[in-house]
Amino acid sequence: MKKYILVFLVLITTTSLFGQNKKVYQMTKWEVDSILTVKSSEDLTITERMKYYSQLFLGMPYGLSCVGDGPYALYDTNPQLTFDTTNCMVYCEDVLALSISDNYENFFNDLQHIRYKDGVVGMKTRNHYTMADWLPENNWLLHDVVKEVVGDKAKTLTRTISHKKFFSKKGINDMRYVKEDRTLTVNYIPFDVLMDVKENFRDGDILALLFRKLDNIFSGHMLMFYDTANGKIIRESSLSKATVLDTPYDEWVSRFQNSKKYIGIALMRVNDDINTPGKIILPWEIHQMKEKTEHTGTN
Repeated sequence: MKKYILVFLVLITTTSLFGQNKKVYQMTKWEVDSILTVKSSEDLTITERMKYYSQLFLGMPYGLSCVGDGPYALYDTNPQLTFDTTNCMVYCEDVLALSISDNYENFFNDLQHIRYKDGVVGMKTRNHYTMADWLPENNWLLHDVVKEVVGDKAKTLTRTISHKKFFSKKGINDMRYVKEDRTLTVNYIPFDVLMDVKENFRDGDILALLFRKLDNIFSGHMLMFYDTANGKIIRESSLSKATVLDTPYDEWVSRFQNSKKYIGIALMRVNDDINTPGKIILPWEIHQMKEKTEHTGTN
């Protein structure tokens, strides 16, 4: 009975917040906590919650270096969490973490597991590279669906990733615990295929734009796909537009048909086995989920 009374009281509070049409960057952390409590009690899948939470960021200002490893970190002392500004990767991370959480504290800790290897906060353990770090370290949550979406129209790209060179450019000399150089091959969807396969996209799919010519990095930007009342859209935190915004899918695709900078997109999707109604992932469950994924080799 106490549980239902609590949910009812929180629902009243949250309903009044909805009436104010607040965006997440206009809310206090207590207001965010209230919304998390209510939305997590609803019979929604993770990607349904992604659709809801992602729109709460619309209009948020862009900030290239909006978050770091916290004030006591050795290198990047920016805060670990802020809703004042966001960038493309942070936006995707925040939306994912909100969508698997049931309160503010669990959201904060889930976020660290998405952002850092094994949730260990630090410059060297942060998932800097989308395709080399971020996706592999989050295989308990997401997987590559390029071939599933485009079949034999998928192509591959091979590059060598060097964390040592990356950290050296940041003035870091201590290379202990830094990943060794790795040559990786990733799947991608060419831009000229995207118009033909848009019906195969799902809400919450995360896109990564892949560089055409650079040989030491794959991705330069992360975005999300949603099918809304206004049609299929790409939702992103844009550096050029300096804000979070929606762009009609067809319009977005048309911009890149003859791109000299990018060659296509990688495509990631929340794992089907966890994308079920009411599913919440608690921070202390993630290690076991990772072990299960690594053991079975499945998502």
